[in-house]
Amino acid sequence: MTTASPRPVSPGAPRPVSPGEQPPLRLGTRKSPMAMIQSQHVADLITERTGRAVELVGITTFGDVSRANLAQIGGTGVFVSGLRASLLAGDIDLAVHSLKDLPVATPDGITLAAVPSRDDPRDALAARDGAKLADLPPGAKIGTGSPRRAAQLLLLRPDVRPVPVRGNADTRLGRVTSGEVDAVVLAYAGLARLGRLDAVTQVFEPEEMLPAPGQGALAVECRSDQPGLAALLARTDDAATRAAVTAERSLLAALEAGCSAPVGGYAAGTDGLRLRAEVVAADGETVLRASAGGPAAEAERLGREVAAELLRRGAGRYTAVSAGTAGRNSNGDE
Repeated sequence: MTTASPRPVSPGAPRPVSPGEQPPLRLGTRKSPMAMIQSQHVADLITERTGRAVELVGITTFGDVSRANLAQIGGTGVFVSGLRASLLAGDIDLAVHSLKDLPVATPDGITLAAVPSRDDPRDALAARDGAKLADLPPGAKIGTGSPRRAAQLLLLRPDVRPVPVRGNADTRLGRVTSGEVDAVVLAYAGLARLGRLDAVTQVFEPEEMLPAPGQGALAVECRSDQPGLAALLARTDDAATRAAVTAERSLLAALEAGCSAPVGGYAAGTDGLRLRAEVVAADGETVLRASAGGPAAEAERLGREVAAELLRRGAGRYTAVSAGTAGRNSNGDE
């Protein structure tokens, strides 16, 4: 995805519509730089493929206002729920989310209309002086808002100290510059969207740090009572990405894992799907892994199959504490 500056959010009245012209679709988005950029990308894609104009509508959610730890207030589902409330109220026509933030259960009245082509799903380290993870001193403080990333960091280097951080990507990167932390871990896709790949000092391959289910992908939702709009939005859907994230989210649903569960899951493939998953103990001392392959058309079954194997190996002891918790990790941005 090319990085683009977000267009200004209209403060109120929509622009005048000529006779016979369809009014612009109202796309609800959080007001963070990341959310604005990815929402504008989807708006441009909709216009390119359908000819329909789209305007961004900025929405402030409870998660944006609260400074509490996300795990305590419901995970990143608090960002999603605010947009969904506006959607169900008819204040907007569609909403765009980072797909990894979506709770696995879609509420009544809302449909996942499209999953555009996925960006790079990997995680990235940003440290001072070009340092990689192996270069950091013993006891180095690494900022992350994700229990998954914290556990995986401890799996790679048991001596480091993951510390919770919130704020947008620039705020987190600033904590590295100021010396508050030695490094932060963020999603590569998010940094690419913001034009901040200059800050990346190491990219973790999935073999090192398995991404969160849905990471790098976007979700486009609309109301279920608008099948015409859903069909129009479906023209931005990417079948390969849809199949991959379906497998990953099926895994998450079967594990009943929420924002406190360090679960990684990534599916990819051309002729078929290969899903890899892992559950890591919070202290990084135990990791359970499983994988399976199959046709893309059986993505949901694939996710359940891998989850069943993980549960057979004892994953329930690490996921049960967060069963039913909405949301995933991070701060609602990649």
